[in-house]
Amino acid sequence: MRRRAAAALLAVLLGAVAFSPSSAPAQNSSAQEQPEGKRKIVNRVIPAYPDLARKMQIRGMVKVAVSVAPNGKVTTTRVLGGNPLLAKTAVDAIEQWKWAPAAQETQELIELNFLPD
Repeated sequence: MRRRAAAALLAVLLGAVAFSPSSAPAQNSSAQEQPEGKRKIVNRVIPAYPDLARKMQIRGMVKVAVSVAPNGKVTTTRVLGGNPLLAKTAVDAIEQWKWAPAAQETQELIELNFLPD
């Protein structure tokens, strides 16, 4: 029974990898941030590369739309694309980011590129 569950999980993850968009290589194996919004990021948390993704050599870009409150804290996140295994760790890190204060809430687009070692 455990073998079937493990095989089913592996099949789902491989399917997600097969249908997720690939990206150009980054300069190192950690996640690379490329914020495209207007506000300056004052505290950035680098996402930890998931062990399962590393073992399976999963790579790719995760795009996340982020709403940032006037005080610089993340209010909402929405994954726009990327492997679900990588997306979770990306969102977990982005939720800890802090932006410079602004007069109103802003929308930021974050792209994180994950490459295995």
